[in-house]
Amino acid sequence: MPVVRTLTRTIKQVLQSPVCGCQTVTSVRFIGFSPRQVTSDASFHSVSFSETDHPRVLITGGLGQLGVGLAKLLRKRFGNNNVILSDIRKPPDNVFYSGPFIYSDILDYKNLREIVVNNRITWLIHYSALLSAVGEANVPLARAVNITGLHNILDIAAEHGLRLFVPSTIGAFGPTSPRNPTPDLCIQRPKTIYGVSKVHAELMGEYYHYRYGLDFRCLRYPGIISADSQPGGGTTGKAWFCSNVHISLYNVVTLA
Repeated sequence: MPVVRTLTRTIKQVLQSPVCGCQTVTSVRFIGFSPRQVTSDASFHSVSFSETDHPRVLITGGLGQLGVGLAKLLRKRFGNNNVILSDIRKPPDNVFYSGPFIYSDILDYKNLREIVVNNRITWLIHYSALLSAVGEANVPLARAVNITGLHNILDIAAEHGLRLFVPSTIGAFGPTSPRNPTPDLCIQRPKTIYGVSKVHAELMGEYYHYRYGLDFRCLRYPGIISADSQPGGGTTGKAWFCSNVHISLYNVVTLA
């Protein structure tokens, strides 16, 4: 949970901070703004918010590494019914009964649009993606989900004036990127479809901001091991597996 809590705090700062004077410890590709931008001195933790002032949040890919933990924390801030988890998989009972959950396929533009309209969504956190290991095993599917799905998200967010957050990754860099330290803006030639799709997402988000005024935010995540979900096929999955094997062996030895 500490990792999810830190990332949630960073996301909230990015979603509510103006362009100028914003500082985060995570690499930021671009931070857009819109006429509806909150003031620079607004407090995310303010108790003066009324129920009608709260954003209506939709999280795609909600059953992945970060969606469940993020939803828990956002629901504490904005109210249980104002944060909707979505995915194409059946949620476990503890997730289903913890708050709103709906089926959402980001490749189905009409379905996604209906969800946004019917639920009066104002913030969209786009976590749906095939990660590196799974993406390399099925490049056509990764291309569809990570790129075509992103295009649907961008078009709907621009059409309905949503505030959009799309995470990127340190996998957006490649072997030719400079190191120690790696600057935010440098050569990016990733060698996985996941990395390529995230470079595409960064650039498309910037373009939609300049072309259509979309309020687009993006952070490059490091490798993440979630306490709430099983590994989703990324490069940290092996670390998660090894860690849990070690814990299981330790328990066996202790009980013996």
